[in-house]
Amino acid sequence: MSLLALGLNHKSAPIDIRERVSFGPDIIVAALRSLTDQPGVEEAVILSTCNRTEAYCVLSQACKEDICQWLSDFHGLELETISPYLYSHENRDTIAHLLCVASGLDSMVLGEPQILGQVKQAYQTAADAASAGKLLGKLFQHTFSVAKQVRTDTAIGHSPVSVAFAAVSLARQIFSDLRKQTALLIGAGETIELAARHLHQHGIGRIIVANRTLERAHLLANQFDGFAIALPEIPSHLAEADILISSTASPLPILGKGTVESALKRRRHQPILMVDIAVPRDIEAEVADLNDVYLYTIDDMQEVIDANMRSRQEAAEQAIEIIDLHTQEFMGWLRSLDAAGMIQDYRRKAERMRDEVLERAIKQLNSGKSPEEVLTFLANTLTNKLLHTPSTQIRQAGFDGEMALLEAANTLFQIKNSGSGK
Repeated sequence: MSLLALGLNHKSAPIDIRERVSFGPDIIVAALRSLTDQPGVEEAVILSTCNRTEAYCVLSQACKEDICQWLSDFHGLELETISPYLYSHENRDTIAHLLCVASGLDSMVLGEPQILGQVKQAYQTAADAASAGKLLGKLFQHTFSVAKQVRTDTAIGHSPVSVAFAAVSLARQIFSDLRKQTALLIGAGETIELAARHLHQHGIGRIIVANRTLERAHLLANQFDGFAIALPEIPSHLAEADILISSTASPLPILGKGTVESALKRRRHQPILMVDIAVPRDIEAEVADLNDVYLYTIDDMQEVIDANMRSRQEAAEQAIEIIDLHTQEFMGWLRSLDAAGMIQDYRRKAERMRDEVLERAIKQLNSGKSPEEVLTFLANTLTNKLLHTPSTQIRQAGFDGEMALLEAANTLFQIKNSGSGK
């Protein structure tokens, strides 16, 4: 068995590639089943966020080329389209990579906390779909524990830096006084909730929350004295928005160029800041061509984010030390699985010897031999059988001068005064 992580992220692939290989909630279970149906794929978890798509697999026969082919086939793409952007990690590197991802060390925003919740959800989805078994279950539970330790023992999450925070920071740069502005937030997930919280903390004048499920929009809007609308109502309220932040799981754009043009006319061309942090994108790219619209995608946020990163670098170095330690710990557990199999095999072999000698001893008792004589036979014969193979191998190792094997035997059997004859 081997571990493999294969995928792409904001560092390796532009947004137009990332959105073509993302897995929305409507297809993730089908994707997990399709992946574990591949020959040699024993377990799988798929992590798909706006910044990354990654498959974590336990393989018995398959290799990374097989998973690359599956990924392209599932999305109906030519392998050559995505292969330049893919990366892979195996075994120890898979463990270290997942620990880094869950701890926020591989995020666009160093140390951002949302990713841990996304990793937990990815694992839960796989567990519910029966695609994550014993090995990935152990790995992901280990990951959650390490990520929590990183948060507790370092300052990685102390600075309020996230994509949502970066979007609000950008809004504050463009509109010096947020008290006079109206924000339209599209979606009701964790990122939008964080954006609403940051806006509220900075005194935003008014918040409108638009979501596919109106009830969820009401729940979020009520937390921040906002107003809730359904997605079809957006064109009617778009002209009210000075700031628009969108993050949904919609497979198609929610806002097109024509809708935004109409809103700008009603606003008499007062500028609108639009931050689209969804993958696939919620706002058509052509909207950026309009005058009086400042459209930023999630990739554009990188510069804003970089300005808030410096304080987390030292904490990240501390986090890497924690991750290295716990990667080694998990590798030790993996190696122990091989030892466990060897122990079971050796125990079964010993039990077969015991049963064989015991059967002969019982026959001797039944034939009238004394218990003392039979017990002596049982003890001597069983001891000789158990020691025959190790003794033969140790003797041969001495003959061949294999000192490392002799030393290993000494450690394994805890033999004192090895080679002294005493």
